[in-house]
Amino acid sequence: MKEFGGKALFLDRNDINTDEIIPAKYLTENTKLALQPYILEDLKLGGFNPRKDIEGKGVIVTRANFGCGSSREHAVWVFEVNDINVVIAESFARIFRQNMYNCGMLAIELPKKDIETIFSLGDAVTISVDLAGCTITAQGDKKVAIPFKLNEFDKKLVEAGGWLAYADKNY
Repeated sequence: MKEFGGKALFLDRNDINTDEIIPAKYLTENTKLALQPYILEDLKLGGFNPRKDIEGKGVIVTRANFGCGSSREHAVWVFEVNDINVVIAESFARIFRQNMYNCGMLAIELPKKDIETIFSLGDAVTISVDLAGCTITAQGDKKVAIPFKLNEFDKKLVEAGGWLAYADKNY
């Protein structure tokens, strides 16, 4: 099973939508990899520069209603090809969250107070995920461990590497 975690990219805003994650003009690309350079290209967030801020990050920490908007899988694929395999937020748009699990990636919902705790750890935060124990550990100015919930079926999807791998194994 793959490892989940990495350096955190903080996106301090609610309602980041799928058009901001991957603009619609790139949806005609023929491969997932072709989407790679356009990640978060249209995101409006003070001081954020996708060309320099994303490199080397494996986890996004953000606010509420992440992934709202269109129901495109491309929004998850662009994270996958940029080596981001975990998004942590207060809440997700339902289809975006399920697309994450279907692609073998983690969408972790945490209460606002836990999101605030992670944001308070400073700019250089590394997050590791214990999928079996449903716990994240965030290390910045200090270290915190935070439990999360994941239903058993979604956990199996993630453990398998996504829906296709799960179906191949079980059907």
